Amino acid sequence: MLQPITAANLAALDGIRHGFFTRPGGVSSGLYAGLNCGLGSADDGTLVLENRRRVSEHLGGKHGGVVTLYQEHGATALAVDRPIPRDSLPKADAVVTATPGLVIGVLTADCAPVLFADPKAKVVAAAHAGWRGAVAGIVESTIAEMERLGADRQRIVAALGPCITQPAYEVGPEFEAEVVQRDAGNARFFSRSAAASRPHFDLPGYVLSRLAESHISNIVNQAQCTHASESLFFSFRRSTERKEPDYGRQISAIVVA
Repeated sequence: MLQPITAANLAALDGIRHGFFTRPGGVSSGLYAGLNCGLGSADDGTLVLENRRRVSEHLGGKHGGVVTLYQEHGATALAVDRPIPRDSLPKADAVVTATPGLVIGVLTADCAPVLFADPKAKVVAAAHAGWRGAVAGIVESTIAEMERLGADRQRIVAALGPCITQPAYEVGPEFEAEVVQRDAGNARFFSRSAAASRPHFDLPGYVLSRLAESHISNIVNQAQCTHASESLFFSFRRSTERKEPDYGRQISAIVVA
């Protein structure tokens, strides 16, 4: 059975369904055991499509599987109103829709997923916020695209889902320098422990700050650590540390019912 994590603020909205989906309930095996929804992985594509079908069915989708785009750690948000063929996916890191029954989502394996909804305008969005995309402005682009479809940021509800958290997110000094160079205030998102000289980055804290600075006031934080819980989440960093050849991706999805 699928076991998505939900955010109380989104769950309270009439006509909106969502989930930050975890590994249980899927048909993949081996490195991808569970609900691997990443067609970019080396998993059996038929199994991945079945996993995505289960997600869509769970959310009451009426247009086939979940619509995701070609994510590239950028700041482009794109509105869609129908399913898109897999061989012609546009490059974007957020997907927005006002089409009832069209389930949209983003794939992650340590990056931060953010789900958005304006319950009055019936506009929803899913954003993939890796550190590069978050710094480049994916949160702001997503909100702007929602507004283009009729949303009002004063009504937008947002939730941050599972991602890598600061204790597990060791980064290099050049990473810290690049982020702080953009805004000296970003130094507060880096810490060093007595046992490690390299900085650790607070990705969820940074994304939450960008949401708040965008005047989104109704925000829920569901950022459980993907690196720390292998039974629930895929993790790129954990797989890399183990020198595994590949890794699965979890999906975060939302729909106007």
